Amino acid sequence: MDGTLYIGDTLLRGAAAFLAHLRLSGCRYIFLTNNSSKSVGKYVDKLSSLGIRSSPDDFVTSVDASVTYVRQNLPRAKIYAFGTASFRRQLSEAGLDITDRPEDDVTCLLMGYDTELTFQKLEDACFLLGRNVDYIAANPDLVCPVSFGFVPDCGSISEMLFNATGRRPVFIGKPKPDMINMAMEKSGHTACETLLIGDRLYTDIAGGSTAGVDTALVLSGESNESDVLKSKVKPNFIFHGVWELLEILGA
Repeated sequence: MDGTLYIGDTLLRGAAAFLAHLRLSGCRYIFLTNNSSKSVGKYVDKLSSLGIRSSPDDFVTSVDASVTYVRQNLPRAKIYAFGTASFRRQLSEAGLDITDRPEDDVTCLLMGYDTELTFQKLEDACFLLGRNVDYIAANPDLVCPVSFGFVPDCGSISEMLFNATGRRPVFIGKPKPDMINMAMEKSGHTACETLLIGDRLYTDIAGGSTAGVDTALVLSGESNESDVLKSKVKPNFIFHGVWELLEILGA
C-alpha cells in the first residue's frame, strides 16, 4: 500500500477510483503489506480516512505470515517482540508467547518495522543475538516511503544489527511467496487469475514472480525506471501509477 495507493497521509492519484472500478467490475482485491507497525484495524481506519472502503478480510500482512511461520517452525518459542506496541499486541492476540524484556528463557527474536525504535531495543537485540536465539524479521524492506522521502524500515535496522552482531534474520513477508499464496487462498483465485501491483522490485515484484503471478510495477513509490534497468527482477508491466492502469482499463 505504501507507495502504491498512498504516501504518508496523501492518497495517490487515481487510487480510490481504481479500487472502486475493480469492485464495480466484480474483481476481488486484497491489500498485501510488509509494514508490520500497524494493526489491520488501523489500516482499515486509515483507508477509510482516505475515502477507501475496506474490511479486515481485505488484508494479508507480514504479521500474518510471521505468525504462521512461528506456529509451523517454532511452536514453543518464547519471543522477544522487537517492534511497535501494535506489533506486540498482534502477536500476543495470535496466541504467541511474547515479551518485551530480554529474559533468560527467551528463545527467539522477532523483529518488525519499528516506528517506536529505542536504543534499548537495539541493545536487547544484540544481547539476545549474542546468545544465539532464533532470529526472524517480518520483512526485508530497506525503506518506507513517507511524505518527505524515505525512512529506515525493518531491513535497514537488521543491517545495523548485522554490523553489531554478525547475524542476519530469516526474513518473512515479500519477496517470499507466502503472503501472495495466502491472498489467493483467501480470494479463491488461481495464479493465472492474479495480478500483483506494487512499487518495490525486490519485495513486491520479486514476490509475485516467486508465487508465479503476473506483476505490475508502479513508479509512484520506491522504484524508478533506472532501478528496473539495473535489476535482475523484471515486472510484466510498468505503470507510472495506478491511475495509468485505470486509464488502460477504460474507466
